[in-house]
Amino acid sequence: MRRGVRTSRPTAVRRSPVAARPPRVARGSSARAHSGNDSSGSHAAGSRPTGHDCAQDNIGHSRIVSVDVRLCALMVHRRGQTESVQVEAVRTTGIYCRAECAAQPLAHNVSQYSHPAAAEAAGFRACLRCHPERRAGSLADLDVPAPVQAALLRISDGFLDNADESALAACVGYSARQLRRLFERHVGATPTAIARSRRAHFARCLIDDTDLTFGQIARAAGFGGARQLHRAMTSVFCFTPTELRVKRRAGARPRLDGGLVLSVPYLAPFAFTAFLQHQSARIIPGVEDVAADAAAAGRCAAGSYVRSFRACGHPGVAELYAAPPADDDRLQLRLHLPTYDSIMDAVSRCRAMLGADEDPAAAHAALADDPLIGALVRQAPGLRVPRSWDRFETAVRIVVGQQISLKAASTMCSRIARRFGTHFDALGACCEDRHVPVTFLFPDAEQLACAGRERLAALGFTRRRSDTVVGLAEAVASGVVDLGAADSLADTVAQLCELPGIGPWTAHLIAMRVYGHHDAFPAADLGLRRAAERLVGQRLDAAGLEALAEPWRPYRAWAAQHLWRSGTIVSPTRTDVLPDPKGST
Repeated sequence: MRRGVRTSRPTAVRRSPVAARPPRVARGSSARAHSGNDSSGSHAAGSRPTGHDCAQDNIGHSRIVSVDVRLCALMVHRRGQTESVQVEAVRTTGIYCRAECAAQPLAHNVSQYSHPAAAEAAGFRACLRCHPERRAGSLADLDVPAPVQAALLRISDGFLDNADESALAACVGYSARQLRRLFERHVGATPTAIARSRRAHFARCLIDDTDLTFGQIARAAGFGGARQLHRAMTSVFCFTPTELRVKRRAGARPRLDGGLVLSVPYLAPFAFTAFLQHQSARIIPGVEDVAADAAAAGRCAAGSYVRSFRACGHPGVAELYAAPPADDDRLQLRLHLPTYDSIMDAVSRCRAMLGADEDPAAAHAALADDPLIGALVRQAPGLRVPRSWDRFETAVRIVVGQQISLKAASTMCSRIARRFGTHFDALGACCEDRHVPVTFLFPDAEQLACAGRERLAALGFTRRRSDTVVGLAEAVASGVVDLGAADSLADTVAQLCELPGIGPWTAHLIAMRVYGHHDAFPAADLGLRRAAERLVGQRLDAAGLEALAEPWRPYRAWAAQHLWRSGTIVSPTRTDVLPDPKGST
């Protein structure tokens, strides 16, 4: 692949099999006519193209556990076709942007790409008017083969932060060369290019939203230092970090007030109040807290969600609350951190828990006209399926809640956190500005596996439940169960059911909350059965509910969430061990 040679500031464009090659042009000349000191970045009809050299370098980076490429993914634009388009690039300007950008280039000059990295690999830079890197989007909309989809999900979890393409390819059953070939064919960019794009776009958000130094931003985004950040930003955006910070618009940066505040965009609509209601019934005291009213939240009328988490091995606290009314398509995340190196991990986990990048339009379109649950769906178009911040913690919470009430399950999980987790002083560790009601980190799989069955039994667990919890912890700690795998729903459920004490209800609920399967459906759940019975006017068993839910595929998890919301029993209740469970989880 031939690369251009830089002179003073010109950049060269690399050939792409998907798009025509834009002419090379120096940034210092006509490229400034497009952008210059104007942050609008409009696509003037008479402006000449600009490109950039997209040579991939082996960028070293600090240890980040989980990084979400979906943070910088773009709003999916649907035009009636089956395939999704995430970005549109204009060949005459060398810029890519969201499909709904105000710029109106000629149609024959526009190329469509399924991922920002594909447009960048073709020599385009992000638009400075519509800021495509700041919009939500999901990799689930990409129409790619299963191995590529599995690799994309692992990349979004930060796999390439600590491994190379060969290890990624081995995870999905291919050689590195075969995987690169599949990525170039179906995505338009290599796995390394996608990981590099993810880091660059996250760094761009930190440049715009914070006053962190470039060295701090480089470490937070996974680069080895400010020099590597400078090289990556110049390559991807055609501007240096300093130039990008100068270009940020007035009022676009949240003020820092006792923590680092970041915007969390979502695909509208989003029912944040419904999310808080769901979480408030399931919080683990000492680890999580929900303030449902304005006075308690101290931030906004909609309330807030607060939790502890590990930040590079140290305790951190996250506060999630609604953004001001002017920013109606985003939430705000306030992070109290001992180090900025874990920012990407925290944002990734927050977005995963919210399902912020999941497009509700597809599920709404599939379920809104259903004769049974259509009215429920139309009443709550922004309802999401809550996922998990910490996958292992959520899996344990589900297992502990078998056959007991929500309150009892929260109490038992709080005992686990206080007995086997890590205690910290939030006021002294990371929240020097205000008191937060969380003081424990939930134990990880290794810690809980070492706890042993007898010590769990001493907390009030039955022998059988102790075996199930410790068995799950041992399976996760040893790698037998990968809570971040991209297996099919059937394979996920089958693997989980091999563990002692886990049946179809638990497996489907873990598949729904932890793995993010849209079609998971715990048909044996008492709450679902009761809600469905009120709609159909007759008694239903698990098999009857399973048959009733067939038309809801492949969004049965979304349908279940609407049913739980509609009923007086709004929570899952396990029935796969005892024929008549006492409560819910």
